[in-house]
Amino acid sequence: MNVKDNPFSKKFCIQIGEKTIDFSTPKIMGVLNVTPDSFFDGGKNNSLENALLQAKKMIEEGVDIIDIGGYSSRPGAAEVSLEEELARTVPIVRAIHERFPEVILSIDTFRKTVAEMNIDAGALFVNDISAGNLDAEMIPWIKAKRIPYIAMHMRGNPQTMKTHCEYDNLLQDVVAELLDSLKELEDDHPLILDPGFGFSKTVDQNYELMNNLDCFAKLKQPFLVGVSRKSMIYKVLNSRPEYALNGTTVLNTVGVLSGASVLRVHDVKEAKECVNLLNKVLAS
Repeated sequence: MNVKDNPFSKKFCIQIGEKTIDFSTPKIMGVLNVTPDSFFDGGKNNSLENALLQAKKMIEEGVDIIDIGGYSSRPGAAEVSLEEELARTVPIVRAIHERFPEVILSIDTFRKTVAEMNIDAGALFVNDISAGNLDAEMIPWIKAKRIPYIAMHMRGNPQTMKTHCEYDNLLQDVVAELLDSLKELEDDHPLILDPGFGFSKTVDQNYELMNNLDCFAKLKQPFLVGVSRKSMIYKVLNSRPEYALNGTTVLNTVGVLSGASVLRVHDVKEAKECVNLLNKVLAS
């Protein structure tokens, strides 16, 4: 990989009303799971007080977007009722928006009703792990309301995705399936794509995808890399999620050098430092 091929020269912008989000420097999306069972931070932030403290910490560390989720999408995670997901997310989104109105919030959900109520509470983006495939109402609503949308590739659902890892051609299939899910959206819809590391992919497939992110860079659309502390890191290193920060930083570096516009992370400070140092190297 030639670091002189400067990925920061790719100038993507998303226009949202009067607000412009400029991705010429990659943005940091901080993960705020308000769940009891997420694979790394489950149970840490599922009270209003703790969620506000974590949001404050991420803002101080330079976060650009805070992604709030109330339904764990780890493999084999238990189902969560609509009512429970709403109860977990809406009060926290509203409280963070009221306390920190300057920060951009995203709601991590595949349910249109959860997305709608959290947009009303102050979220700006919808981050959908299913790209609309788990709720038939999602894409038509996103299109009609022109909601900024993060669409991820996944097959099946969190309970079944590990059984859907057979591809004719991994790279072509991932891109084609993701774009097919979004075919109803207008070409200029505010959109970020996500290859879906760890979702319906084996460890080896994750690394094949990581090594070929140019297939997403060629789509001329902002794309997101979300590998933070995932099993594709700690299984290779024979470790655990709590010891996977160094590996996360390495793969975030690969992602940025491959053209990623967003890094979705649990550790904002370290990701911000990664981007700042790469920016310094590539500008010199």
